[in-house]
Amino acid sequence: MSPPMSASTFLNALRDEGVTVVEVGDWEHHNRNHKGPWGPVNGVMIHHTVTSGSEETVALCRDGSEALPGPLCHGVITKDGRVHLVGYGRANHAGLGDDDVLRAVVAEKRLPPDNEANTDGNRHFYGFECENLGDGDDPWPDEQLDAIERVSAAVCRVHGWTERSVIGHLEWQPGKIDPRGFTMDWMRDRIGERLK
Repeated sequence: MSPPMSASTFLNALRDEGVTVVEVGDWEHHNRNHKGPWGPVNGVMIHHTVTSGSEETVALCRDGSEALPGPLCHGVITKDGRVHLVGYGRANHAGLGDDDVLRAVVAEKRLPPDNEANTDGNRHFYGFECENLGDGDDPWPDEQLDAIERVSAAVCRVHGWTERSVIGHLEWQPGKIDPRGFTMDWMRDRIGERLK
């Protein structure tokens, strides 16, 4: 359990990990903090967007919609591997998830099945949305997978977490399928190798 790092520490951590960062507007102050606390933070959550086209995807994740106001994550990872920072603070990305999963993330243990939605994930996770249609056919370019690995490792490194602190939305909230196209166990193995 940790307080969230400052926006400048977050930015520097990503750059130190070799991430190509694009700062979008006043991202450091764009958040949903008026809706509840952000922190203590316990992990990183990976999503897919069900969109295509980088410009439109970044705009949607920054602004959200009437039903789900933005920001919808902290960073948008586009297919070219760039990470567009769209918000910092509480973001509308995780929703309600399983408290047993949160306990496993905190303890850095194997995740149990997510079978209930009773805990506010927006409070506890950094969120990265990844540009992908999520249909199982849309490819995941190497540059994008590398960026997912790097952003996850960067956040874990600052907080002293292992790869077990990185989860997919599908492991948090019943009914979610994202990210689809690779397994989170495979991605955690990559993150673990990088953290060594």
